[in-house]
Amino acid sequence: MSAAITESLVASFVEATNTHEAEALAGLFGPESVVIDDNTEYRGATQIAQWIQDHQIAPKITLTVVDYDPSSSTLTANANGDFPGGPLPFSFRFTLTDIIERLEVTPA
Repeated sequence: MSAAITESLVASFVEATNTHEAEALAGLFGPESVVIDDNTEYRGATQIAQWIQDHQIAPKITLTVVDYDPSSSTLTANANGDFPGGPLPFSFRFTLTDIIERLEVTPA
């Protein structure tokens, strides 16, 4: 990683993504959590587990951290994997409590 991530949930998200650990990723979210990616909302454990499988695990995504802004809990990273055109820059904006309550993924 090229930027210091000061929030453990965000660091765990990057680590679990890069090691393709679906269960570890799912464990970072709660039963009422929300992920918004590609203009689609994934709500709750079942939908988020499917998002993890389809958007993180199946394409073997790896994240190279570019920046982390602790004031807004926003991670900027280059995503690479089994998809055309990579690596692509993305912004991951987290809403955190003791879990990831909300994650918004947008092109950076």
